[in-house]
Amino acid sequence: MEKLTSGKIAPKTGEYNIVSSSGKVVGSVRVKKGNRMPPTRHANSHFVIGE
Repeated sequence: MEKLTSGKIAPKTGEYNIVSSSGKVVGSVRVKKGNRMPPTRHANSHFVIGE
């Protein structure tokens, strides 16, 4: 499972979970393929595609 950070290009359209540095899912966002991942509210967070 690829981890994406803010500003990276989304590899595919879908619902991405926002995962905190502790590994907890703290939200989600829908991003279209080719768009940049949005900023997160929490430091050291990343995105993973929801399944």
